[in-house]
Amino acid sequence: MKKLAYRLILLAGMCAAMSCRPSAENVENVAPEKYKIIGYIAGWKGVDTSLIHADKLTHINYAFANVIDGKVREGEGREEQDKANLALLRSLKGKNPDLKILISVGGWTWSKGFSDAVLTPEGRKAYTASAIEYLIRHDLDGLDFDWEYPALPGDNNPYRPEDRENFVSMLQSVRHALDSLTRVTGKPYLQTIATGGFTEFVEVNNLGEAQKYLDFINIMTYDFIVQSVRDTTGHHTNLFASKYSNRSASKAVDEHIQAGVPASKLVMGMAFYGRSWESVNPENNGLGQTGKGAKGYPFLEISELMKNPDFSRHWDEEAQAPYLWNAKDSIFVTFEDPQSLEAKVKFIKEKGLAGGMFWEYHEDSKDRTLLTALYKAFQSQ
Repeated sequence: MKKLAYRLILLAGMCAAMSCRPSAENVENVAPEKYKIIGYIAGWKGVDTSLIHADKLTHINYAFANVIDGKVREGEGREEQDKANLALLRSLKGKNPDLKILISVGGWTWSKGFSDAVLTPEGRKAYTASAIEYLIRHDLDGLDFDWEYPALPGDNNPYRPEDRENFVSMLQSVRHALDSLTRVTGKPYLQTIATGGFTEFVEVNNLGEAQKYLDFINIMTYDFIVQSVRDTTGHHTNLFASKYSNRSASKAVDEHIQAGVPASKLVMGMAFYGRSWESVNPENNGLGQTGKGAKGYPFLEISELMKNPDFSRHWDEEAQAPYLWNAKDSIFVTFEDPQSLEAKVKFIKEKGLAGGMFWEYHEDSKDRTLLTALYKAFQSQ
């Protein structure tokens, strides 16, 4: 009976003439009644519900499902783990009945199958069916597509110019299928995407058209500089541009709006981790200086570094971003902290954005310093 039900749902979604979501011109750009706080949780790190503050979250995006042979599937060897993890996450609704659980498909490593999967109408139909089957199988509230990136290589992924149109067609197909499912279950389902926080991503994709089929868009406004490919220090998740960091969260938001996405559908990304350089020139406390790329730090470790007297915290007023400097060992660390989160939430409210999201839940400190700061900032007037 269950198989028959979702076969009928998919048939309706593919074949029925259905109205699309409203276009950008028809969506009022007003602040949402409740700001979204969306946390990505990496499935390979496990799920311990006793450590998850469900009352401070509106959405959890479970990362990741893969795209294998044109279909959305659990990662190879992760089927039982993902099933157990998603069941645990659903149990959090006992603490927060309004909490939404979504599966995020793709990510940096698992975006290799998107371009081929959605290349043809037949491929998109099969892909859509697999996505809906995944959602039903795990009793989820929605689908989040983290294709890194349509029409761009990402992690040496297959890509082609046609991705621009096929990405939108994929979202349209899935949206129609989700709406058909709603007609049967009476439950609304979410469709969201994660987008690159850089100009080229916006230029090669048709976000103004894509947003018609989306509830909101999570902009990955972090990794603006990566120590493995740049020998000059700077900020990796700064709110505003500065002479040390040309890219910024505010610029990414503005570019999405200029591309036709209503501000009220945009969610700003935040990083619960930092990046570091070593052997850094000591001028200007290491900011904007040459050095050697070192490693990434979860905020869990950064919070411990801040207790070390060899590390001093500094604030870049122009960029609205903190950084750590260790003069003794010539180490520079760019990261996010409560002050930078408060600045971002202020910007979100002033701009009429939908809320904030972060990568990744496990990387916060044990006392959930960053999540608590984010929650309190959204709660304040």
